[in-house]
Amino acid sequence: MAEITLERLEETDKEKYPSNTLTDYYDVMHKLLEAISIAEGIKIKGEGAHQELIDYIAKHHGLDEQIRQFLQQMREYRNLISYEGFVIHRNFVVLNEEKMKRIVKKLFELLEG
Repeated sequence: MAEITLERLEETDKEKYPSNTLTDYYDVMHKLLEAISIAEGIKIKGEGAHQELIDYIAKHHGLDEQIRQFLQQMREYRNLISYEGFVIHRNFVVLNEEKMKRIVKKLFELLEG
């Protein structure tokens, strides 16, 4: 599913739809984080599961603090978008797309391990 979402994302005008872009990138990252943990026999469920999952992968796979904080920020933005109708400015995508792509690549590498 992560690969399919990335394909669709590449066909999207990311700057025209920045909130959707952030949500899609977060969705890809979350699916990869979850796949990594499940491959290790770890399933995190319940309230705060996304936050715990990010922290777990960061701790057990040596993701640096900057990446962990960025993933947590994306999680918070995704929640604001999904539950409160928050709108991300296109500059977020412009300024952070390369970082998001690098994180996705790193997570794929961890999964393929």
